[in-house]
Amino acid sequence: MYTFRKSNPSKSVMFVVTYDDARTAYLWVDGVKTADEWTIGSLARTQQQQGTLPEGNITSIKRVR
Repeated sequence: MYTFRKSNPSKSVMFVVTYDDARTAYLWVDGVKTADEWTIGSLARTQQQQGTLPEGNITSIKRVR
């Protein structure tokens, strides 16, 4: 007999990054259960320095899923 099994929660979190010139970019973060704005903001700046996110002034970061 088969029993109901909950699916594993997603291990990655997706954020939309909005720039002051109306551009948007997406940021995926793996292994984060709870993330505050400061942590994600510093992560986004690090990603910009590495070239993963486009350069520019970030106006908002919003969790998508």
